[in-house]
Amino acid sequence: MTEQLVSFTPLVAPISPVSNEQVFNDLQWKTLLSLADTVIPSVRGPRARKSRATKVVPQAKLDAALETLRASIRGPDADTLVTQYLEENLTSIPEVRQALQRLFTQHVHKEGRNGLSMILSALNTKAGSLLLTGSMIPIQDQPFYVREQIFQGWSDSRLPPVRAVYRALTAIFKKVWVTFSPSLYPTLGVPHVPIYGTPQNGFQFEFLQFPPGQKPEMIETDVLIIGSGCGGSVAAKNLAEAGKRVIVVDKGYSFTNQHFPMKPNEGFNNLFESAGAVMNDESSMAVLFGSTWGGGGTVNWSASLQTQAYVRREWAKRGLPFFTSLEFQNSLDRVCDRMGVSADHINHNKSNRMILEGSRKLGYSAKPVPQNTGGTTHYCGHCTLGCHTGGKKGPIETYLVDAANAGATFIEGFDVERVLFSKKKAGKVATGVLGTWVSRDAHFGVSGLGAVKRKIIVRAKKVIVSGGSLHSPLLLIRSGIKNSNIGRNLYLHPVAVAHAVFDEEIRPWEGACLTAAVNEFEDIDGHGHGFKLEALSMLPAAILPIFTWRDGLDYKLQVAKLPRSAGFITLVRDRDPGRVYPDPNDGRVRIDYDVSGFDRNHMVEGLVATAKISYISGAREIHTSYRDMPPFIRPAEDKGGSPLGINDPVFQAWIEELRRKAPKTSDRVMWASAHQMGSCRMGTSPRHSVVDPDGQVWGTKGLYVIDASIFPSASGVNPMITNMAIADHLSRKIAKSMEFQSAHL
Repeated sequence: MTEQLVSFTPLVAPISPVSNEQVFNDLQWKTLLSLADTVIPSVRGPRARKSRATKVVPQAKLDAALETLRASIRGPDADTLVTQYLEENLTSIPEVRQALQRLFTQHVHKEGRNGLSMILSALNTKAGSLLLTGSMIPIQDQPFYVREQIFQGWSDSRLPPVRAVYRALTAIFKKVWVTFSPSLYPTLGVPHVPIYGTPQNGFQFEFLQFPPGQKPEMIETDVLIIGSGCGGSVAAKNLAEAGKRVIVVDKGYSFTNQHFPMKPNEGFNNLFESAGAVMNDESSMAVLFGSTWGGGGTVNWSASLQTQAYVRREWAKRGLPFFTSLEFQNSLDRVCDRMGVSADHINHNKSNRMILEGSRKLGYSAKPVPQNTGGTTHYCGHCTLGCHTGGKKGPIETYLVDAANAGATFIEGFDVERVLFSKKKAGKVATGVLGTWVSRDAHFGVSGLGAVKRKIIVRAKKVIVSGGSLHSPLLLIRSGIKNSNIGRNLYLHPVAVAHAVFDEEIRPWEGACLTAAVNEFEDIDGHGHGFKLEALSMLPAAILPIFTWRDGLDYKLQVAKLPRSAGFITLVRDRDPGRVYPDPNDGRVRIDYDVSGFDRNHMVEGLVATAKISYISGAREIHTSYRDMPPFIRPAEDKGGSPLGINDPVFQAWIEELRRKAPKTSDRVMWASAHQMGSCRMGTSPRHSVVDPDGQVWGTKGLYVIDASIFPSASGVNPMITNMAIADHLSRKIAKSMEFQSAHL
């Protein structure tokens, strides 16, 4: 073997270079950028010089906006900041075109690019422009107010591709703006780094390195684990401590605590799949999942909830009695003990306290959410982009460290192409994997410039797939596994968002991310389906793209209220699943999922409940990610002290309107998902599942899946602890079976 172990601290965390591929021609780019400035325009008064990037508003409206913004900004530079913030349009930011080019070439699938290209081309023909805009004048040559009206009208177009373009572009333009805006963070008063906690060095992982070469490099091990996230890390610890040679590979890269939290641009590009730009096929849901060393456990919010009884009973009734056994409870407790899960040291921020106190006033059942923070207080708020203190005891602080100390070997930047098999008397036996390894660049970053790229074959006695619910099924498909259930039964815990605006400052980006939950409504259908209400960690780059866009000024004014806002998640335990499948052109993840009418009804009731908590807590405004529903604005004379409480007629009328306007289709809501489950579900027969009760893929020997994709259905709670407990149980069984096999050879 010519590989070597190398330990290093990355000097920088750069993003990959912009592709030379030209997605759009010059005229298409001109049209696209004019739409970008329609969504994020420069807002000026009637005496301003007119331009196609300028939204001109009456002087009284501009003065009111200026006054509103000045009132929320501290310091002597308030007037300058306010002016810069309102006058900033998207394309005036130098990094924007490059960011859009990178996004479309690297993170948008070919079908999506082609669809957008077709719309942009049509807008520059007389016939196409007439169909899409009602005018033969190209949209980029229209006055701003006309262009804005046209774009707003696309949201209700009778043509589904036009509606999809509207949803995709509003999401993309908002995301790019909040990532690169030079005025946003100063205007909001949000620091780029936490003001709480002290950065720690963290564990120094070592990774195999390979020299350049034309032929595949060959290495051998007892157990190969594909994925370093919550499932894979637990399996790595248990199998390494059982004396097995273990190699853990991940297509992501490792970063130290000193690089956390990353700035939004570096963070999303280095820590999340496709820079956090993955969406379902109808472009109504942002699907976030970690793609870095430690997987989702590196970027999640510390919520450590055990699987609830009604879900355990449901899974047991599917022929899986393990889930109601003491053995499963022991695994749940074991992973919680290792990560120091506790609710005893929580310092709730204002948003989480609001959930607890508002629920008390309304009689809702609510309680603190245990945290995997080693039994200590962890008041950070920035963990979405990495935990700088190491206080969040996810895989990179616990299980991967244990695996390393027990002798496990690690490879970062290794993208597995397929599992290798041999045919024996026992049937199809997994013997290893083939993949491509990409080293760091000359500066120890991950730009890809000057990096070594090498084919690697890992031979192994056991192969454990822990790539997550979106990647594990695609790897099985690429490996030639024939089972119609692969990729199906995908559950996403669809999330609708509400945020409330208060008179006082909330600073919702500070403090522990998610420390309280309402469990009053978890089983409202009597069959385990309903919703949880949780607080929303409101880092601007993560949450502001979900805010509803109605027009450029309205959006900027909404965003500017973030310091006085509290956010709430309605997390639906979905009854009706979708599927994940490979893109037919390049094999990347595609998600066919829309929220069913049954699950949308639960979402509406969740928004009603969060609105009641907000109202009883004194909210002045209540906004939702359901854009057809106008926000609730508390009458100016209502100071919040009425004895009627939530029975106030004005508020009740708004609730009635929300229920009456319940979305008829999934694409009327801007959804989010941070939990993916079920696409390689566990079961008792290959007719309705992908793996058996031991996690072994049906029709194979030695090939296992150990991650949240094997959940029989949605967990109903943040899935980390359930995932890790199943991994604990299955990996221990694998270790025992290997001991048995060795003893009988």
